[in-house]
Amino acid sequence: MKLLLLTAGSRGDVEPFAALARRARERGHEVTLAIPDNSGVDLDGLQTASLGADFQAMIAAQGTSIRQAMRNFSSVVRPTMRAVIVGSAQIGLTHGADAVIAHPKVLSAPLIAARLGAKLFAVETVPTTVPTRDFPAAGTVSFDLGPLNRLTYRAGGAAASMFRRELREAARVLGDPRPRAPRATFLPISPRILSRPRDWLPTAHLTGAWTGRSDGRSDAAVAAFLARGPSVSVGFGSMAQGDPLARGAAFVAAARERGRQTLVLRGWGGADVPSELRGDDVLVIDGAPHDEVFPLVEVAVHHGGAGTAQAAVRAGTPSVIVPFLADQPFWARTLQARGLAAAPLSRRRVTARHAGDAIDEALRCRPRAAELGPLVAAEDGTGRALELIEEA
Repeated sequence: MKLLLLTAGSRGDVEPFAALARRARERGHEVTLAIPDNSGVDLDGLQTASLGADFQAMIAAQGTSIRQAMRNFSSVVRPTMRAVIVGSAQIGLTHGADAVIAHPKVLSAPLIAARLGAKLFAVETVPTTVPTRDFPAAGTVSFDLGPLNRLTYRAGGAAASMFRRELREAARVLGDPRPRAPRATFLPISPRILSRPRDWLPTAHLTGAWTGRSDGRSDAAVAAFLARGPSVSVGFGSMAQGDPLARGAAFVAAARERGRQTLVLRGWGGADVPSELRGDDVLVIDGAPHDEVFPLVEVAVHHGGAGTAQAAVRAGTPSVIVPFLADQPFWARTLQARGLAAAPLSRRRVTARHAGDAIDEALRCRPRAAELGPLVAAEDGTGRALELIEEA
């Protein structure tokens, strides 16, 4: 089968699609993966196509502030989304497909599938479009609205309306087809982390996370550092908002007070450590695969992105989550409710005392995390998704 995978966003939006693409190739499918530039994801051996959008550059230009994004909407956000919406249409015409598997940011996917006569499968890395009464759509409100939770799932449609002009352009490129509805919606989430709502449509599937197979080899310097003693990892991915030095300093001080080393993952600038606080018990690096680092630390401190949160669970490592925006509060609440994380820590209250209290709480979650981790790690999310695609 000829598969076209379309995704957009930061590393956490690209990695699951890369894992699915790699697994699909192993099963004999012809796969094209359309992605933004500079994602930082290992794409070795995959046939890729560039959308011409650079989300890392967008974040560097405006940070992760929603207010700043609205101020820069015309100059930064709209051109980036135009590249995604129109670029994916052009890629679809060039490569063709029997099935289109698309991230919600690729708003033109229903048009592309219709033009190609292909089956469409939607992918939600977090619950945002399949309505339920059980919880509000991720990234909308941070409290339970009861029966009104279903209304929050209309937010995605409102966001799409901001890019009508780009969608009209994509439609013209494709010959103005009538949009095609998805055959199914995949959520690459473990059902052991998120219980399936009873009122979900039968076409919504919790497949388990889409992950690549680690070769079990870690960076030698990182592995040697972590082997020296109990450690805490600290990294906030692309979340560069606020003061990364102050955040790093707070967690280094808290970990040091508790006799723990600190591995700091700078990412796209979300965490760092002042020179005066560095020592033999602190290692600062640009980044490392979570599936290699998290099994070797006692606590993983992170922003609560979907991929990062699930990587910590797979590793059997409890989390301290400092949510910044979007779906991150959702993951913070979900992991806390499962006994897999401390209470969410406000990014405006990251002091050594608050960081220390959160680390203590996370350490108490270690037995539950160790129990659930192997069960989640054994799930075959990409295999399940491909079974559903092949059977549709």
